[in-house]
Amino acid sequence: MTYENESKPDGGAPAQAPQVMLITGARKGIGRSLAEHYLNGGYLVAGCSRESSDLVHERYWHLQADVADEAQVIEMVTSIKRRWGRLDILINNAGTAAMNHTVLTPWKTADHILSTNFAGTFLCSREAAKLMMRSRWGRIVNLSTIAVPLRIEGEAVYAASKSAVETFTRVLAKELAPFGITCNAVGPTPIETDLIRGVPRAKIDRLIEQLPLQRLGAFADVANVVDFFISERSDYITGQVLYLGGA
Repeated sequence: MTYENESKPDGGAPAQAPQVMLITGARKGIGRSLAEHYLNGGYLVAGCSRESSDLVHERYWHLQADVADEAQVIEMVTSIKRRWGRLDILINNAGTAAMNHTVLTPWKTADHILSTNFAGTFLCSREAAKLMMRSRWGRIVNLSTIAVPLRIEGEAVYAASKSAVETFTRVLAKELAPFGITCNAVGPTPIETDLIRGVPRAKIDRLIEQLPLQRLGAFADVANVVDFFISERSDYITGQVLYLGGA
């Protein structure tokens, strides 16, 4: 794991220090949008991805790490503890997908999807929870997808990986509730990101036609739900999965 865009710590956080947030998959797409959104909101944001990032901000710290690699995740969270002393919010955004019929899907592809989407969420949540339990407060938000309730052909492995994330979210919420930590998930509709750029537009249109609210999602739609889940006022909301678009 390597560190980027690093400035020296300020020698200790004041009593009313900004909350510390980790966003996985923060180099582009939804993760990049959320990072910019919460930097504008005054948070201290650590972002991670397997590749470097060009996002530069006085309160942003980018770490190159593979969320499916246990050793790298442990080192990443440990480094956040060394730098800021705590971790308040985790957004498990890192994910990958491949649209293909099950019988045409190589195991290498399936393994990569399952490792990134589920194992990555598990590892980051496990390590983040250890820090949050120390302060007896925290927020974990996982990214799912409407491919789960819509059961979209060609996305069996992707939907299965996110179904696992949803079940994990609900069980983890029960396990962490005694420590003041909530765990919820948001399931976006397709958004114009690299994740859907290779999907034929006709397929995207057919998917959108299945929704009560028939349009592509926007980054702001996702941020709105995450804002709700991480709010101080949402301390009685946990174990929930909220789908966008009416899925």
